[in-house]
Amino acid sequence: MPSFDEVLKEAGEFGRFQKRVFFLLSQTGITFSSLFASVVFLGRTPDNFWCRIPGAAELSERCGWTLEEERNFTVLPLHLGNKSSSGECERLDVAWNASISCASPLAHYGNRSIGNLRLTTCHDNWVYEQPHSSVISEYNLVCGNAWMLDLSQAILNLGFLTGAFILGYAADRYGRILIYLLSCLGVGICGIIVAFAPNFTVFLIFRFLQGMFGKGTWMTCYVIVTEIVGSDQRIVGIVIQMFFTLGIIILPGIAYLIPTWQGIQLAISLPNFLFLLYYWVVPESPRWLLTRKKGEKALKIMHNIAKHNGKFLSPHYSEITISNQEISNPSFLDLVRTPQMRKCTLILMYAWFTSALIYQGLVMRLGIVGGNLYLDFFISGAVELPAAFLIIVTIDRVGRRLPFAISNIAAGVACLITAFLPEDIPWLKTTVATLGRLSITIAFEVVYLVNSELYPTTLRNFGVSLCSSLCDLGGIIAPFLLFRLAAIWLELPLIIFSILAVVCGLLVLLLPETKGISLPETVEDVELLS
Repeated sequence: MPSFDEVLKEAGEFGRFQKRVFFLLSQTGITFSSLFASVVFLGRTPDNFWCRIPGAAELSERCGWTLEEERNFTVLPLHLGNKSSSGECERLDVAWNASISCASPLAHYGNRSIGNLRLTTCHDNWVYEQPHSSVISEYNLVCGNAWMLDLSQAILNLGFLTGAFILGYAADRYGRILIYLLSCLGVGICGIIVAFAPNFTVFLIFRFLQGMFGKGTWMTCYVIVTEIVGSDQRIVGIVIQMFFTLGIIILPGIAYLIPTWQGIQLAISLPNFLFLLYYWVVPESPRWLLTRKKGEKALKIMHNIAKHNGKFLSPHYSEITISNQEISNPSFLDLVRTPQMRKCTLILMYAWFTSALIYQGLVMRLGIVGGNLYLDFFISGAVELPAAFLIIVTIDRVGRRLPFAISNIAAGVACLITAFLPEDIPWLKTTVATLGRLSITIAFEVVYLVNSELYPTTLRNFGVSLCSSLCDLGGIIAPFLLFRLAAIWLELPLIIFSILAVVCGLLVLLLPETKGISLPETVEDVELLS
């Protein structure tokens, strides 16, 4: 009986059918990256807000004040009396009632100087000029509550982490396309609930769930695309990540056109419902079907692929070689039980962690170079585009291992040089840091491809999801590592990044080369790689 790869070669390794499926599933990258980076625009700090004095709302209504007039009566005297206070986190420790004059409300306190009036901390009575522009103004995440915005992003990353374990396991047990479609439905429903959450607790719960389902859509679509093409076309695993970058580039345009955070949230969530239409056009992975002893279904899909590609399977392709392994549900022990699998798993987990930590750390370090958030965010996304092109022109010529190692080492060297460049040549410091970001982006994109190529079909989705969960852990740690170490010495985080990246570059040289080989079907196939 012919093997799956022999049948795939006869049906077409990257014909019209695979190109259509690739294009459709690639759209998932746009919605996932928008979810990933959405906090930048959902959590914009309001331009103008202040703490309202008790009774000021009723007095403002009675006196017919505008918000600007109320602010002048409330904040301006406070600033004049205590120049260290802006009126955002503190207010005068007074209360206004019906006896207060509309013309001069503070005259009620007689000859006492404004500077002698006591101040008190503001807790929940803030006024915003644009109350629905951000989750910050929606849920009062200012002053002492400002850390809660960081919590919301940590919760999203925790959702990614949970999705990698739960949905990665489910996709290997119940099928790729089923989990993909359920995840798309989950992202859409949770996204709507997040947009209309009545309080911050509900917001956090469904943001966690949206992150969990979002990770399910991204990882599963990536595995499906990788499994339906031939070994020479698996470069599509890199190209699909260009759609992730495309989402980063599109997001500031969406945020610029939509003035409210609810509108932005809906704009990045609702498209997931359109992906449910893929039920009729994207089949289950035939590789996965073979591992579940469903050869007839796999062969039927292969005939359909051949038909769409304008080819015809020979009559002797009436059966496909089915794995002799017993059907079993994947577990972590499967990833570390044999020597080669154990080596690959540990190195890939470290590579995911390092890539995410350095990537997010460098993005935060470069920061926003100017006053236009939308333009700066767009440019920061555009910087990532050359990474995919560099991979495409090199990876099938020199293999996976060498570019993987060089990009990590180059990122480490760039971080080290940036740390010791003098501050009086900022353009050079920024340029070298940008080269570091480009290098770590290349490493980040290559690890996706290598990870999917080094695991057998029976464990691929679970293995990729589990290893990539270290990416989410790196994303959680990155801001704390960056800001705590920078408090000791501004360049200390770059030194740490440099060490981590160089060590990663040396470790990945120990991985097997996967250029031009068929995807492994069993653990035994992985053990034979060199």
